[in-house]
Amino acid sequence: MNIFIKRAYDDVAASDGYRVLICRMWPRGRSKEALALNEWARDIAPSTMLRKWFEREPEQWDVFKERYEAELAAPERQQQLLSLLMAAGERPITLIYGAKNEMHNQAVVIRDVLKRMLA
Repeated sequence: MNIFIKRAYDDVAASDGYRVLICRMWPRGRSKEALALNEWARDIAPSTMLRKWFEREPEQWDVFKERYEAELAAPERQQQLLSLLMAAGERPITLIYGAKNEMHNQAVVIRDVLKRMLA
């Protein structure tokens, strides 16, 4: 299964497959129609405390990633991730995020966790 990541401000593509917004807050200036989501999985987004900490400390990527993976390891989060995989079926999954930093954001962490779950 292919898992892609894409900013909420990028164009929708037919190849996106199952589109999932993984932010707690709705991306500013984007309509529901423009995002063409299959799901808004706000409960698997980083906790508010972790997100706010990382916004102030972006050079702490490795620490953020470790802490966020610990949040995603909680049983209820594991079940939500499994439900996301099942809902997508055979379609690719595109994780939609609103952060400006394309290399260091929650989508990168979720993609890696989902790939490990599939392995």
